[in-house]
Amino acid sequence: MHMRQWLNLSHISTGFVVVLVGYSSSAIIVFQAAAAAGATAAELSSWLWALGIGMGATSIGLSLYYKKPVVTAWSTPGAALLVTAMAGLNMQQAVGVFIFSSGLIALCGLTGWFNLIMRQVPVPLAAAMLGGVLLNFGLDLFLAAQTSFWLVITMLGSYLLLKPVLPRYCIPLVLCIGIAGCGLAGELAWQGVELQLAMPLFIMPEFNLTALIGVGIPLFVVTMASQNVPGVAVIRANGYDTPVSPLISTTGLAGVVLAPLGGFSYCLAAITAAICMSEEADPDAAQRYRSSVWAGVFYVLAGIFGATVAALFAAFPQALIMSIAGLALLSTIANSLSAAFSEDSQREAAMLTFLMTASGVSLLGISSAFWGLLLGLLAYHSPKLRKLGRPAVTGAGIR
Repeated sequence: MHMRQWLNLSHISTGFVVVLVGYSSSAIIVFQAAAAAGATAAELSSWLWALGIGMGATSIGLSLYYKKPVVTAWSTPGAALLVTAMAGLNMQQAVGVFIFSSGLIALCGLTGWFNLIMRQVPVPLAAAMLGGVLLNFGLDLFLAAQTSFWLVITMLGSYLLLKPVLPRYCIPLVLCIGIAGCGLAGELAWQGVELQLAMPLFIMPEFNLTALIGVGIPLFVVTMASQNVPGVAVIRANGYDTPVSPLISTTGLAGVVLAPLGGFSYCLAAITAAICMSEEADPDAAQRYRSSVWAGVFYVLAGIFGATVAALFAAFPQALIMSIAGLALLSTIANSLSAAFSEDSQREAAMLTFLMTASGVSLLGISSAFWGLLLGLLAYHSPKLRKLGRPAVTGAGIR
């Protein structure tokens, strides 16, 4: 019976969708970041190995330890930063930057500083930020219909028919229907897929003070603000009380260990984590951690096969990925918005958080999720600040 629980189709398919969405949406940015550092083909292969193994090991280990869904990821905003920031650095200096940034992340987790900050975030604001982060994935489901009308209609129709009768297996069945439809239409680009193992390659770090300050600190700030803050918000918005500090320190330490092999930065996932925490993963919230374990297994396989997996995910049409991600996140978006606007006293602050986050505006290189949460917190605390700023009215002052 125990083994059968781990072979649950909805858990396995949810884990696969997590990796599919994660790789297809941002793997190209990682390739660009590696190229900016002057990575050779062997070094790029090592990057893919380190990232897959690191995300897989941390997702599996943390999920099994806490028996709650924990999904880690590479820092996509961090990779985008590296594309431009690493100009002029060699690979040894880049590795030194990775170790330094990951060390700062680990320090934040070990000292508990990050946990103290996140305790001040009300649940409605966390839910509003999550809703804002995920909104575009819901909209993309319908935007994809502009280019792939019949594919989207078929997947959406299948979802509506299957959800009431087979809620646990709805998403994997819709994914299979979508892949079959793409195959029949000749839209699966298999020609670029070749079986190829990735191999780790150790690079001796070089700690250049200018690079550590100019690239390492921005990489740390962007990863914490744009990835770890939304990642914690996803956990809290879905009702899980998983301790934050050990999660942050584990991702930081993983980065320190794997940086010489190309693991530039690890963090808590937000969007893909939300997929594992949805009702489609399992109606029982206590069993959803099995989905994140399977995501970790697929991440490890993705790391081992490296370039093969990247090419495999590239073979799927973008409309298929947009559609399955949107459908998998529908209930999570609905639950987030319900929680965000459930309390009258916090509704305005939640709305500001939601709108700013959903805008996608990036300021000072930091994503809208951070600024949305900051704006919401200011709106939430502003009545208290006004009260503190008012002079006390004494009896002598009454006319």
